Amino acid sequence: MTELKGRILAGKVLVQPQDAVEKTAGGIIIPDSAKEKPQTGTVVKVGSDKKDEPMEVKVGDTVFYGKYSGTELQIDNENYLLISQSDVLYIA
Repeated sequence: MTELKGRILAGKVLVQPQDAVEKTAGGIIIPDSAKEKPQTGTVVKVGSDKKDEPMEVKVGDTVFYGKYSGTELQIDNENYLLISQSDVLYIA
C-alpha cells in the first residue's frame, strides 16, 4: 500500500475493509451476488481528537463497524471506508 496523502478530519477514521468471504466453512463457494458487505477492516489513517471525544482508535487497529456505516471512497485504485469514530463498535 502506498502512503496516502491528505488529512482526515477530527473524529473520522479511514478504514481499508477486509475482503468478503469467498467460501463457507463447509466449502460452499459464495457467488458475488450473495456476498455480504464486510464489517471489519484495518485502520489506515485517523483524524485528530474532537473537543469532547478523544481518539481511541489508532493506525493498524482492526475494527468492527456497523453494516451501513460510513462513506465508500476509492483512492489510488484502493477501496476505503471513511467512518466516524462513534461508528466503530469494537477494536480487536
